[in-house]
Amino acid sequence: MNLALVGYGKMGRMIEGLAPQYGFHVVRTLDIGDNENGAGITAANFENVDVAIEFSVPHAVLANIRALAALRVPVVVGTTGWTEHLEEAKEAVARHSSALVWSPNYSVGVNVFFRLVAEAARLMESEAAYGAWAWEIHHSTKKDAPSGTLLKLVEEMKRSGYTHNIDVSSNRAGAHPGTHEIGFDSAADTVTLRHTARSREGFARGALKAAQWVAGKQGFFEFSDILFGRAG
Repeated sequence: MNLALVGYGKMGRMIEGLAPQYGFHVVRTLDIGDNENGAGITAANFENVDVAIEFSVPHAVLANIRALAALRVPVVVGTTGWTEHLEEAKEAVARHSSALVWSPNYSVGVNVFFRLVAEAARLMESEAAYGAWAWEIHHSTKKDAPSGTLLKLVEEMKRSGYTHNIDVSSNRAGAHPGTHEIGFDSAADTVTLRHTARSREGFARGALKAAQWVAGKQGFFEFSDILFGRAG
């Protein structure tokens, strides 16, 4: 299948290197200078593209999604920090009968971690003696803080029925690829759940897995739909 990369930074280059392992041939790459306000996403540029992977910058995501939806090119979106426009993205995908997969994190391990945290929050809801925190650290060049992954973890806790306060904090330093931690603390003990990424490779492989899956489909999906099914 032919793959386009919208956003050609560190993630885009890693995805390009791994793409052949997933049956993809990268036929188009667009970086910021090639795609102001989605201008590079044209019928001519995307004539033979089967699916696109979007890792750009937050302010560019919605324009990219709208342009790709109009061309009915399925897209895997990995950029974070734009979720205030999620409903607009869903509307564009539905209007053009296109397809989109969204996740704040395409690591398989992180998506399992989401579920573990949700279950822990459900079990801790009735334990008033425990306070909860959510913390993360990423490299100094990451643009959004808190990260989309940390916000998703907090959302999953609340969705599971957790109504107590959750203290949320973020750090940005060095070249750290990402650690996320959820904890519950009482006078008696501490429960800590932590996921640590060793590199960006897990994110790239997850995005390529999603691209394989969404090619030829219609609808708005989350990565968890691919890993665990819609019912999950």
